[in-house]
Amino acid sequence: MTPLAPAPAPATSYVDGFDRHIDYLRVSVTDRCNYRCAYCMGETPVFLPKRELLSLEEIDRLATIFVAGGVRRLRLTGGEPLARRGLVGLAKSLSRHIVAGDLDEITLTTNGSLLAEHAAALFDAGVRRVNVSLDTLDAEVFAGVTRGGRLWDVLRGLEAARAAGLGIRLNAVVMAGLNDEAIEDLVLFAHHRDMNIALIEAMPIGRANRDTSRRYVPLSRIRAALERRWTLVDLPGRSHGPARYVQVEETGGRLGFITPMSHGFCQDCNRVRVTADGRLATCLGRADGVDLKPLLRSTASDEPLREAIAAAIARKPKGHVFDVTRPDLGGVDRAMWSTGG
Repeated sequence: MTPLAPAPAPATSYVDGFDRHIDYLRVSVTDRCNYRCAYCMGETPVFLPKRELLSLEEIDRLATIFVAGGVRRLRLTGGEPLARRGLVGLAKSLSRHIVAGDLDEITLTTNGSLLAEHAAALFDAGVRRVNVSLDTLDAEVFAGVTRGGRLWDVLRGLEAARAAGLGIRLNAVVMAGLNDEAIEDLVLFAHHRDMNIALIEAMPIGRANRDTSRRYVPLSRIRAALERRWTLVDLPGRSHGPARYVQVEETGGRLGFITPMSHGFCQDCNRVRVTADGRLATCLGRADGVDLKPLLRSTASDEPLREAIAAAIARKPKGHVFDVTRPDLGGVDRAMWSTGG
């Protein structure tokens, strides 16, 4: 795709009503995915008509406006972003903002199944880090959770990403009865390959996952189990995302805990999301937001988009409404695979 010109920088950055500076944007480039993970999708998801999805040029334009508004980190997500034709070209176009010094990084969240064929090109396009979803090392369990995925494809993708020079963080959603007894294996797998890993509590996002109570595991329980074997040292400060990290002294690697259900982090939230069809979601756990697509498609001027974005961010809620005592309540119907991870 042909790169667009950078948008002029505004006088101020995006700040919400609670004085949180929004400098991190996650953009879903597609709602399609080649997996049907049980905690994310139903078996027969209904995808948006392709005409409803933002074009790559529209994504580039929108991301450029956000960068001009002070966003320093951009994550491309899905669905499965590598299933979107032209994704690497989009990353290469957006990397002009890194060259200009206006953006710190472009990262990618992926299920890893298509990573082997794209890893080197992603690095060449300016991507330096990827988050790869990997909930289990058991091929049979993996096939069951993903409804047909092959563990080998992801493992091959991880090796290709390492060979290309990409930094890797594994993401594992912890689910009772599926992988909660095998977290040590995942941590060792990651750390023996110089990869970080983050554990994530299951959230009631999307209708397919509204009732998480059967699978929900508080990560405090997982941490306590790991501390019976290893020494976990809390690392100072916070990451740019929601993870709280520790260092495992025995392996030398980093382990993150993402705890939206049991230990919220909304007070430090610096993120907004754009869905595959152009909705600005100011909170993952709320239905609030604004549809930016009509403005994208009706005017060549960026000013109305800037104003709409600033107004939506000003109304960003203080926090989500997930209830740790009732994980089946407080969710949103907007699916995670269209919202973006």
